[in-house]
Amino acid sequence: MSIEDRAKAAAKNVEGKVQEAWGNVTGDPQQKAEGQAKQAESEIRHTVEDVKDNIKDKLD
Repeated sequence: MSIEDRAKAAAKNVEGKVQEAWGNVTGDPQQKAEGQAKQAESEIRHTVEDVKDNIKDKLD
């Protein structure tokens, strides 16, 4: 996984955590759900890139 991809995934995770927290503070369930979705997207990105790295390592 490139450093740029890792940074983007990490930023998406932080964005999701902030949005979820904001949803909790304001009592807005939509904001909370969107924040959780962003965090899940970040986890998926990390998993996909980890798989790519593992395949690349095995081919090298």
